[in-house]
Amino acid sequence: MAEETTKQELEAAQEGVTETQVQERVEKASASTTTSPQQEDPEAFLDSFDWERYSEGIEKVDEEQLQKFEKLVAENFVDTIDNDVIEGTVIKMTDRDAIIDINAKSEGVISLNEFRYNPHLKEGDKVEVLVDVREDATGQLVLSHRKARLIKAWERVNNAHDTGEIVNGYVKCRTKGGMIVDVFGIEAFLPGSQIDVKPIRDYDQYVDKTMEFKVVKINHEFKNVVVSHKALIEADIEEQKKEIISRLEKGQVLEGVVKNITSYGVFVDLGGVDGLVHITDLSWSRINHPNEVVELDQTLNVVILDFDEDKSRIQLGLKQLEAHPWEALSDKIKPGDRVKGKVVVIADYGAFVEVEEGVEGLVHVSEMSWSTHLRSAGDFVKVGDEIEAEVLTIDREDRKMSLGMKQLNPDPWTDITSKYPVGSRHKGTVRNFTNFGVFVELEEGVDGLIYISDLSWTKKVKHPSEFCAVGDTLEVVVLELDVEGRKLSLGHKQTMPNPWDKYEDEFGMGTKHEVEITEMVDKGAVVNFNEDISVFIPSRHLEKEDGSKLKKGDKAEIQIIEFNKEFKRVVGSHMVLHKEEEAKNVQQAAAKAQEESKPTLGDANAKLQALKDRMEGK
Repeated sequence: MAEETTKQELEAAQEGVTETQVQERVEKASASTTTSPQQEDPEAFLDSFDWERYSEGIEKVDEEQLQKFEKLVAENFVDTIDNDVIEGTVIKMTDRDAIIDINAKSEGVISLNEFRYNPHLKEGDKVEVLVDVREDATGQLVLSHRKARLIKAWERVNNAHDTGEIVNGYVKCRTKGGMIVDVFGIEAFLPGSQIDVKPIRDYDQYVDKTMEFKVVKINHEFKNVVVSHKALIEADIEEQKKEIISRLEKGQVLEGVVKNITSYGVFVDLGGVDGLVHITDLSWSRINHPNEVVELDQTLNVVILDFDEDKSRIQLGLKQLEAHPWEALSDKIKPGDRVKGKVVVIADYGAFVEVEEGVEGLVHVSEMSWSTHLRSAGDFVKVGDEIEAEVLTIDREDRKMSLGMKQLNPDPWTDITSKYPVGSRHKGTVRNFTNFGVFVELEEGVDGLIYISDLSWTKKVKHPSEFCAVGDTLEVVVLELDVEGRKLSLGHKQTMPNPWDKYEDEFGMGTKHEVEITEMVDKGAVVNFNEDISVFIPSRHLEKEDGSKLKKGDKAEIQIIEFNKEFKRVVGSHMVLHKEEEAKNVQQAAAKAQEESKPTLGDANAKLQALKDRMEGK
């Protein structure tokens, strides 16, 4: 008997329960045994079993009856160390806890905080639980409803994702990029793009609402769930979409709702099928942005312009529902008429002017001013300007019109010969340069060219920018006038006397000058007389009388051996002075010797007589 008692206590100690708890579990199992080994009913055994005598080792239990008891316990009690979610019954509720019977050896306790979502919990309700602690410090079985719900929730979410089942979710709040939705107690993410088939502008309207969703993605590593409400809507409208697409035809007029507005066009919902109205097909007039014509959620009629073979891209038009403005353009407008309009577009080559809604004319930059020097259209007008122009040409078939602004003012070349005769003097503004000259504007529309050679009498100008700057005022003389070619040839140096006229006398051929060598160059030396006159002395002409050569800083006399007024070239020589003196001395010596050897008249007569005698044979 003592051995049986020790065995029972050992089993109770291993299970971690008290003797009282063991007794309660046994009573609940309704198993019975007696000291009589012939008793077969376990319940009777439990009812009549004296635990006190058994614990004292007074009474022994038949081994066969103990085995029947253990079998009964295994069949009726749950295993509290199992992690599976089990179902329990609320048997009692206190202010803070709920007592749950899970048909185990003892009841479990769950805090009411875990049932906050279910404020109507009452005794007798069935709840899902998980064994959290087999036995706390007080020997109580601790259960968790929250953990059980979480495990079951993940099972249901995974099943919904695998089977495509539609689930209900509660939209809790907004978050970056979408919404947070409670699905089976799990926080799932609802992206903004998956709320509806059309863009959502007010997310707050969905908060605190219960909606249907489809689980589209699960990240088990990070425990993330993504749901979609749009997927359900798309499935609902897929049949409508197929039906609409099958009936599409070019030229068909449909009613739609503006779904989205972009910088390049407007997306219109045709009842499950989207089409694009390009910005150029919204209005016959030029617009900067589609929102100038339509607004979101606006209902309008559109015409089908084109679609691809799959009809997945549908091109729509709005302006095509109205007649083209050119067709309603008055027949009275003809070339030569003056019209008013607004500048709508500016390009480098000109400006487009809207004379009537949807009817534009081009003012080419060459027709904006009589001036011939290059300028851009932006120098004359800007977008939004109201201007007046003259109709130059009109082509109703091609819907083109050319306009002119300069025609509103008289052509300055009409009386050009009286205003700018050849030889007349004027003042003009430097407008631009070329490599060969300067363009000067005498008045708007009248430009003239000063060739680089007509800028200065004395300066050697390599580029006009060395002489003047754009915007400078220059005095000019009209040199040539070509009325037919609308060309003026101007001169600036002609406004002042040519200093080379007086230099021709002062530095003419053969003139001599006392100079100082101021600069040495590769092929000789240079002597500067003033700003205009520089004399070049070739290297061989630097030779002195003793055979040496002049160098920088030497003073000597030179003689001008070349003077070219046209090319402004003056050449001098020092060598020619002493060479010329030598040549003069040689000439004088030769003349003197010739004079001394000249024969007398008597000598001549004697020579003649001798020659006569030889001829006569004497």
